[in-house]
Amino acid sequence: MPRTKRLILPNIAMHIMCRGNNKQNIFNSDSDKLHYYFLIRGLKQENKVAIFHYCLMNNHVHLLVWLPPESNISKFMKQLSLSYFHYYNKTYGYVGHLLQGRFKSRIVDTDAYLLQCGKYIELNPVRGSLVRTPDAYQFSSYNHYAKGYADTIITDSPLYLDLADSTEKRRKEYARLLIDEDLMNTNPPGGKRPLGREPSPKISLEKCANL
Repeated sequence: MPRTKRLILPNIAMHIMCRGNNKQNIFNSDSDKLHYYFLIRGLKQENKVAIFHYCLMNNHVHLLVWLPPESNISKFMKQLSLSYFHYYNKTYGYVGHLLQGRFKSRIVDTDAYLLQCGKYIELNPVRGSLVRTPDAYQFSSYNHYAKGYADTIITDSPLYLDLADSTEKRRKEYARLLIDEDLMNTNPPGGKRPLGREPSPKISLEKCANL
């Protein structure tokens, strides 16, 4: 049976996820994640894809992207997956399917959903008990937004830029929105996890169309 053609509209935000086949690891080391990161950096420009948020977990990847009319997300993901597979095959002598089918996608069509989706992505390492706090995980967009660390694959979300009128205030507000620090400090890895605070700023997803 032929695959159903994926409907992708212009000027939308989209949550992308791809997972290892049979939930196996697709990254065995930090070097693997760095290679994938640099592939994203090169291919996103070629395919006119803006990355708002991301997280590279051991066995899956989350991307929150913005797609202007000239973007090609299908080509971007195909090139990304094939390029990484060739690297993985050469590095580990792997034979077989590395990824579990086509990438999964969901349209993000409201302000609240965009913020919640970004939070969900960046809290993955905490929920997975890899780290206690999101800033301790290197391979996500959290430290770019909350700590101001330079990240060459990130395009700042206009919703983030509207959080406050100064860089320092934006970072603090972002951290406040993402996570309740008191809960984070009292819950050990593997325990109950806070889901973050509800977004409060009045902002418009329509601003993304100006990217």
